[in-house]
Amino acid sequence: MTQVYNRNLPSQAETTVYLAADSAENDESMPMSTNNIDYTLGERVCKARDAAGLSTAQLARRLGIKTATLQSWESDRSEPRSNKLVLLAGVLNVSPTWLLVGRGTPPFSEEPAAADLDSMRVALDRVQRQAQALADEIAVLQERLNG
Repeated sequence: MTQVYNRNLPSQAETTVYLAADSAENDESMPMSTNNIDYTLGERVCKARDAAGLSTAQLARRLGIKTATLQSWESDRSEPRSNKLVLLAGVLNVSPTWLLVGRGTPPFSEEPAAADLDSMRVALDRVQRQAQALADEIAVLQERLNG
């Protein structure tokens, strides 16, 4: 559902303005996670900060702002200016568009999920067995060459 707002401007009789988040509904050119669009800017900042493994104080220090300022962004009491938004996106390794409207790739968490850990353990066990079998075969071949 696209929301349309009419705005009267001094130089024009009427202008139609489409909201970016609403016009993105049918845009297939950019990947979009529907649950990220439901979050507010503050919730997305908090999610990206958590994924980066930073505390509020650490992120504020990197941005050169007060911790209280960052806390007000995360609680949606205020929003960052454009220059701080771009800096914030860079520090958190997300796009400014994702921070603003939730379009694009969400932040990647360095913490692997439990299922990922299990699959990594299985793969590691398999590789270790293969390495042991290869070492045994090398030892047998060396004995045959030497004796």
